[in-house]
Amino acid sequence: MPDLNPQLPNDDHWAREALTRLAFAAVAEQRRTRRWGIFFKLLFFVYLVGLLVLAWPDNFGMDAAVTSVAKNHTALIRIDGLISSSTEASAKNVIEALRKAFKDEKTVGVILEINSPGGSPVQAGEIYDEIQRLRQQHPKIPVYAVASDVCASGGYYIAAAAQNIYANKASIVGSIGVRMDSFGFTDAIAKLGVERRAYTAGSNKDFLDPFKPVNPAEVQHLQGMLDAIHQQFIAAVKQGRGERLKENPDIFSGLMWTGEQGVGLGLVDALGSSQSVAEDVIKEKSIVDYTKRTSWLDRLFDRTEVRLSAALREGLLGMEGTTQWR
Repeated sequence: MPDLNPQLPNDDHWAREALTRLAFAAVAEQRRTRRWGIFFKLLFFVYLVGLLVLAWPDNFGMDAAVTSVAKNHTALIRIDGLISSSTEASAKNVIEALRKAFKDEKTVGVILEINSPGGSPVQAGEIYDEIQRLRQQHPKIPVYAVASDVCASGGYYIAAAAQNIYANKASIVGSIGVRMDSFGFTDAIAKLGVERRAYTAGSNKDFLDPFKPVNPAEVQHLQGMLDAIHQQFIAAVKQGRGERLKENPDIFSGLMWTGEQGVGLGLVDALGSSQSVAEDVIKEKSIVDYTKRTSWLDRLFDRTEVRLSAALREGLLGMEGTTQWR
């Protein structure tokens, strides 16, 4: 009997080949999926390691080292850079280090090594007040300030709270003054044909708006604020330095001097370094660094928070400019 369906064998062969291809494709897809899974797991692992590295404190192990010191020592606290709530030289960090140093029974004396051009008068004032408070609570532990490259403005404000101030002959000290910076854009927007629109509730809410002409009454009010803060600065320096200050009107004019010139003006007691003060004045050459340092992750979050706060202040409250010890 003749074959009525001669194509069946060929159809069976085609079906087997199709099934084979599908099977190999499924296996290949599983391999690709497995490889991508391994890749993403490795990527996630690297991400976690990166977060740990960023969050790892710069002074990890320092607290343990400080608390484990079993012998007398000189406590060192560094104040580096701009004095601000968002920097390492913030009142929070410096005060925390000060309290830890004074709390240690083995601390013989404290050295504030300052290398700062100044910054926030509020932050500097808080550190100044805390130094005065700790000195009263621990009268047997002396506090000395050592000027590094620069100890000016808010940096010197802090130094004035110490019993004595030392500096290198080439250090920059002083700058006892206050300033506030702004800009005026009235001519620029007039040339560009820009129309300024500001809506306020309160007759002085647009105080010192840089897009409007200078208002003499506002300038006078601002000058009164700056003068008041300047007098606070002068009073703190006079309280800290006392009769050691020479009668010289330029001292509180905002001028700066070298460390050597500062000795002659009474701004500095003597020339010296942190090491020499520890060895020759405190009589304890063993130095332990109590400086509080924040992690990279904390700095990132702090900067983000500060920028958001500044944006909100400028956008919603109409606040322009900041005041600095300078």
